[in-house]
Amino acid sequence: MLPLRRSVQVLTGLVLSAALVGCGGGDKHAAPAPGASSVPSTAAARTPSSVPPSAAPTLPAAPGGLTPVFSHGKRDGGKHIALTFDADMTVDEDKRAARGERFDNPELVATLRRLKVPATVFMTGKWAEQYPDQARSIGADPLFEVANHSYSHHAFATPCYGLPAVAPGSARDDVERASAAFKRAGVERAVPYFRFPGGCYDDSALRTVAPTGVTAVQWDVVSGDAFAKQAGPVAKQVLSQVKPGSVVVMHCTRSAAPVTEEAVRTVVAELRSRGYEFVRVSDLIAAR
Repeated sequence: MLPLRRSVQVLTGLVLSAALVGCGGGDKHAAPAPGASSVPSTAAARTPSSVPPSAAPTLPAAPGGLTPVFSHGKRDGGKHIALTFDADMTVDEDKRAARGERFDNPELVATLRRLKVPATVFMTGKWAEQYPDQARSIGADPLFEVANHSYSHHAFATPCYGLPAVAPGSARDDVERASAAFKRAGVERAVPYFRFPGGCYDDSALRTVAPTGVTAVQWDVVSGDAFAKQAGPVAKQVLSQVKPGSVVVMHCTRSAAPVTEEAVRTVVAELRSRGYEFVRVSDLIAAR
């Protein structure tokens, strides 16, 4: 049994209200937070090591042939931190999207670009189908990397805080279907990482996903941004938890995580003042 599983279940209990949220890319620049510089310093603006997606490192299989699980990088390898954003959208949300609900957040992606903040976006296949131009734009930007968050955003292990379960025997197909959706959208730079919907998994799920060759990526910092009404508490929660090598889980949607962009501006400014450098998940894994 992997000891991480129990901690994952506790952490996901705090963020599952974000089970249906998503991300996006655009050109509009958001205004800087009060007191925060919109132009990072030369040192703070350094890009990550930019591991090519084709060479993105994975972890070796866990005992028993299970998918390996990564939750944070080296604690003694320098003050590096990875912001990750879940671009969630399920197969059940077509009608909501048709009525105008947005599961993207172009302002957030524009802010990350303006501040030169690398990030890893865990994207569902359904989201890539809904926003193919944005998916392609994110995937083509070397500042970012796109990773797999399943096609349907259904649970791979239950109970999972109300998420419907993937159909029996279809878990591996759900992962591969998401990859196919990325390619149809024009995303050619997806990295071999997978985040379980809701953060829920068990040995059976890890064994089922293992043939796809992915590394499962979880987190050690919960932002609490889902459905938050104020950015301050979100930023405070992140800043109180981060350590060298941390992986922060956040979300990007205008409907279910409306204050994330504002919180990110505060987090980036403060962590850079503390000497942190933002990198992508692949950079943390490569440095292990």
